[in-house]
Amino acid sequence: MLEINSACQLRKGLETSRRLFNTKTATHIAFLGGSITEMNGYTAFTEEFFRGNFPCCEFQFINAGISSTCSNTGAFRIQQDILDKSRIDLLFVEFAVNDNQDGHLLPEESIRAMEGIVRQALRNNPAMDIVFLYTTNESHLADYQTGKIPREIAAHERVAEHYRLPSLNFAQEIARRISAGEFDWKKFGGVHPAPFGNQIYADAIARAFASPAPQAEPITRQENLPLLDDNSLIHGCLVPPAHANFSNAWQLNIPVWEKLPGEKRARFCQCPVLHANTPGAEFSLDFTGNAIGLFLTAGPDAGLLEFNVDESGWMECDLFHHYSRNLHYPCTRMLAQTLKPGKHAIRIRISVNKNPASSGHAARIMAFALNQP
Repeated sequence: MLEINSACQLRKGLETSRRLFNTKTATHIAFLGGSITEMNGYTAFTEEFFRGNFPCCEFQFINAGISSTCSNTGAFRIQQDILDKSRIDLLFVEFAVNDNQDGHLLPEESIRAMEGIVRQALRNNPAMDIVFLYTTNESHLADYQTGKIPREIAAHERVAEHYRLPSLNFAQEIARRISAGEFDWKKFGGVHPAPFGNQIYADAIARAFASPAPQAEPITRQENLPLLDDNSLIHGCLVPPAHANFSNAWQLNIPVWEKLPGEKRARFCQCPVLHANTPGAEFSLDFTGNAIGLFLTAGPDAGLLEFNVDESGWMECDLFHHYSRNLHYPCTRMLAQTLKPGKHAIRIRISVNKNPASSGHAARIMAFALNQP
């Protein structure tokens, strides 16, 4: 259970990391999260802390923060963005803000994603220390200041408690300190903190590593614990769009981005995407697993898709996002999350209908997001 009076839950602690940092000559630390992780902020301060306090260790850092992405996208990309690159000793996971304001994920969706991240990480290194970080936004502050626990933080905490992982609740600490008059939201810097606010985040991480080791717990191989949810994304992966069977109404290439209205992010402008903007344009995909989604960019012209899994009936997925109005927004849109494990086939087509706020019917798919053993 979340202890609302304590913003730092060490649980099984960080002794594995501390021991490695004092004895190994090389250690790998990774950060997985959204824009708060991607920005030059708490991650840079934290890297300075480790280098300064463990001078005998040569650290290698992986910053796998991608703006706008939520924990579900994290579960699908952790393998290629982090685990394929190295055996990781310490992993920080930051998705509390984006699961709230970007993905509006239901608690069960956050649990499936965060548990998927943990199980994949532990397959990479069963001794890995994993720390959940709960950064904050205005919604979180309002909840804590009225005695509530934000639902995505409560969901993340269920996973942290189950696997006995440390969690640092920045959101709770910031709410308490703002209520006490130590500083205000403007000085903190907002959702993407100023150096002042990012230093507070980094200081909390430093305090966790300076804290005495908690009382030893019985040793349990975390990766062998029962799943909180049988549909957790423990085999999440991204599959290139070339695997689809598509008609001539679709193109698989790099769009002519400069001709499209709306802001673009450079990291997504050089990768081939499966794209079309004609109602009725259809493709199909055979896949294995129990979940499928689309990792895509949704711009001002984002359309509405119709999809049919295993000929079970057509359903709709609106690609337009409230951040799409002026931005080709990267996100994962889940189509099916609780399928029977095994082989499936999906048909996807662009609908004649669309969101009233959208200027078109476009779909631009960067990858299929599968929970595929």
